[in-house]
Amino acid sequence: MNTLTPRLKIAIAIATAGRRDVLSDTVGRLGGQTRMADELLICPARERDFDPACLAAYPGAARVFHGPVGSSPQRNVLLEATAADVVIFFDDDFLPADDYVAEVEMFFTAHPGVVVATGELVADGIIGPGLAHDEGLRLLREAGANRVNFSIVTTHNGYGCNMAVRMAAIRRHRVRFDEHLPLYAWLEDLDFSRQLAAHGEIVRFSRLRGVHLGTKGSGRSPGLRLGYSQIANPVYLARKGTMAWPLARRHMARNLLANAARSLAPEPWVDRRGRLRGNLLAIRDWARGRVDPRRILDF
Repeated sequence: MNTLTPRLKIAIAIATAGRRDVLSDTVGRLGGQTRMADELLICPARERDFDPACLAAYPGAARVFHGPVGSSPQRNVLLEATAADVVIFFDDDFLPADDYVAEVEMFFTAHPGVVVATGELVADGIIGPGLAHDEGLRLLREAGANRVNFSIVTTHNGYGCNMAVRMAAIRRHRVRFDEHLPLYAWLEDLDFSRQLAAHGEIVRFSRLRGVHLGTKGSGRSPGLRLGYSQIANPVYLARKGTMAWPLARRHMARNLLANAARSLAPEPWVDRRGRLRGNLLAIRDWARGRVDPRRILDF
């Protein structure tokens, strides 16, 4: 006698700050999923960061929460709020393919050992000036589905703009985003993934597709703060044990060199000089034995 596989309960979770209109456009996009999420959970940093009118046309269940400002505490609020089997974390400027949720359900049902799955980016505006909503939709439409030549590969960590996580492991082991990483919480996705790595597989599944707009001016971290985090956060995570020292050193060196080289002729959309000042301040604090990710709250 055949038994039907129980349907997974899937939630989409979005922590947002300083992108009221961008979030509204993204919520509109989420209403077109071929398999609707069982619930949409949103945690704005401040009341002004969310327009309730954006949910008027959303066809599914949605809830809005408020918590401490910062990507990590906001995401933790959403983890605590849901009884879902799988939570998909999207950035507020991530546009998923229409079948993203359906593909997540299929994948997590078929691969019970996976605890984190991250998708393939059709385009990532974070490495440039960012992409407009309409341009992101065009790129997504032109890319189409990837149902034939797809891949499932082991990866070091999920990419926070689009990663699905299995809640059973999170609840069993009380895994949370580290709230010692404030505001933008640089590398919190890596830390969270490596906490879960002891309890299952972390993979990249190329049938999970989307466009990360990389919208600039999120309101979380000006150049000085982000530059400090680029040094302080890898040091903190290496000491904590979720980031190997060689990887931490590569991250720090890459960002320091990029900020130093480009500060002479910075891109219009990047505060390179502010980042470089933050890098150097964190290195000075590190040498003095006082480097701490939370210092950016004083800047």
